[in-house]
Amino acid sequence: MHYSPQTDACPLPFSPFKSCTVPRPIGWLSTVSPGGVANLAPYSQWQNLTFDPPMVMFAANQYPDGRRKDTVVNAEETGWFVWNMATWALREAVNLSAMALAAEEDEFERAGVTKAPAVDAPGPMVAESPCHFECRYLSTHRLKGSSPVGWVDVVYGEVVRIHVDDSVIGADGKLDIPRIQPIARLGYYDYTVVREVFEMRIPDAGGDALAGLEGRS
Repeated sequence: MHYSPQTDACPLPFSPFKSCTVPRPIGWLSTVSPGGVANLAPYSQWQNLTFDPPMVMFAANQYPDGRRKDTVVNAEETGWFVWNMATWALREAVNLSAMALAAEEDEFERAGVTKAPAVDAPGPMVAESPCHFECRYLSTHRLKGSSPVGWVDVVYGEVVRIHVDDSVIGADGKLDIPRIQPIARLGYYDYTVVREVFEMRIPDAGGDALAGLEGRS
């Protein structure tokens, strides 16, 4: 089975596009408006870009009426956004924060999570989340869509502060991912949770290559 999404009708009852690039890490992003209203929303188009210095990106489609997402607008206007790790324990709060609420409504309150002050960013972090990135806004690359909802803002940021809860650091100094149980986005209404990990080392890699892959400080 194959088809062109530009010219052909999808031969399946549900588009497979979002279910092929999986699992996708969740950009659970908190911002604050210039007027002081806290915003919290999950984005499944989220990724690390590079590590020296650490930079990240997220993509936010606009609403069908052409409005841009509050997260994008807040990041542009304040110069900051915060990534909060989405976990199994926080899955219901992540889902509640995905609701399309008015810009003047506080999503932290709707999701039932606690605000923790950031060090550099003006907006709050999710206190219950075990890991956070404070991100300084760099730029937005706006891409045209085939429909109003297809337009997308690709936002870039530099990670200027990393927070990790001591309780999720193992004896080896690495994050204990099975203990954290991060969740990730699949297609449709589906998610997954990380409870099992396995290691693979590149054959013949050594020295700087292994140190870089392992993330040695």
